Amino acid sequence: MKTTDIILVITTTFSALIAGLFYAYSCSVNLGLGKLSDADYIKAMQSINREIQNPVFFACFFGTLILIPLSAYLNYQQQTSVKSWLLLIAVFTYAIGVFGITVVGNVPLNDALENFNITNATPDTIRDQRALFETKWNAFNTIRTVCSLITVILLIISCINQNKSLEVAA
Repeated sequence: MKTTDIILVITTTFSALIAGLFYAYSCSVNLGLGKLSDADYIKAMQSINREIQNPVFFACFFGTLILIPLSAYLNYQQQTSVKSWLLLIAVFTYAIGVFGITVVGNVPLNDALENFNITNATPDTIRDQRALFETKWNAFNTIRTVCSLITVILLIISCINQNKSLEVAA
């Protein structure tokens, strides 16, 4: 196996781990959190948002952002190569639909929630804070889940593609 193939497999694995994390939120974590009281929901999300900031998550999340363009560069052979196009699309799908949405959408919501002092809040302000956070955060998570899945599919196809040309034989 060539170095470029190994890097592409690592890239695909990191991307799949991120997609799985976001998928797990969409189909289980958010559903469970949704059943909590307003105060318990905010406390749980504040705790989760603190704990997600760890080296294992960062290695996969930022690593994927670095490795997809690297894989695209290393596998570039010709402009009309299927693999080259798939990897180029994966670069943008992850950079914009996963990383960008997280940075522009989810992180500011997480920061606002972190700064919310639940100890001194009334039940009404707690309810309002949850309302400001939950629907938007879940919508952003759905976008990045779908984009993560698309990225993984593109990378898997790239792993099995042998740089076939897009040109059709006459």
